[in-house]
Amino acid sequence: MQRPTVFFISHGGGPMPLLGDVNHAEMRACLEQVAATIPKPSAILMVSAHWEAQPISITAHSSPPLIYDYYGFPEQAYQLTYPCTGQPQLANLVQQALATHNIDSKLDPQRGFDHGMFVPLKIMYPEADIPCVQISLHPSLDPLLHVEIGKALQSIDYDNLLIIGSGFTFHNMRAFGVTQSNDVNQQNQAFENWLVSTIADQTLTEQQREQQLLAWQQAPAARFNHPREEHLLPLHVCYGAAMCASTEVFELNIANKRASMYLWQ
Repeated sequence: MQRPTVFFISHGGGPMPLLGDVNHAEMRACLEQVAATIPKPSAILMVSAHWEAQPISITAHSSPPLIYDYYGFPEQAYQLTYPCTGQPQLANLVQQALATHNIDSKLDPQRGFDHGMFVPLKIMYPEADIPCVQISLHPSLDPLLHVEIGKALQSIDYDNLLIIGSGFTFHNMRAFGVTQSNDVNQQNQAFENWLVSTIADQTLTEQQREQQLLAWQQAPAARFNHPREEHLLPLHVCYGAAMCASTEVFELNIANKRASMYLWQ
């Protein structure tokens, strides 16, 4: 069985990456570069920070609509399109894989794709010609559960599958408006340094790496960077799906903050 390619992305601020914002230029370039270098997937399974459901929910619509789950942006932000198809067959395989690992889930035939999904995919695969399925986070925000979700996804037998975790390694909304603060920048960088080391250090055993991710709140400036951890947990799912050090790390400036992306292939 072919192992999926796994990619954690920091997806930036709402629709800003699609509106020509210069502070998202590095993000756009990174997503374009990765899409150009990895094999084009036959399907994409996306875990977005912008969907929480109990039980874990999986999009099962054959042609999901878009959810413009942001506010206060120019009118063009609400006219964006991404007409990719869904993939009910893959949705069923995801549900079966979760059930095998005793993780409760349900198929959602109504829900569409939120901006954590369609914004980065519109950059990576603008042709919208790859079928996609989205899976929710669990509102408990339990890091162990989300690593276990990733481990369950390893068992999906689907050739050339790309699993994407769409979050942001920095997500303190109040601090985004502060661009020239040494204190903010130092706390931002301290957490980034810890995260890059945790995900990419090949001298760690997988038990050590997993334990560090599960205890992420003990990292330097953890709660400053993530007052609420929904934008970090897609990374836990990605790690569970890969269970090894990332093969590539991308350290970027996104929205005037340090952020990172991680690729396993």
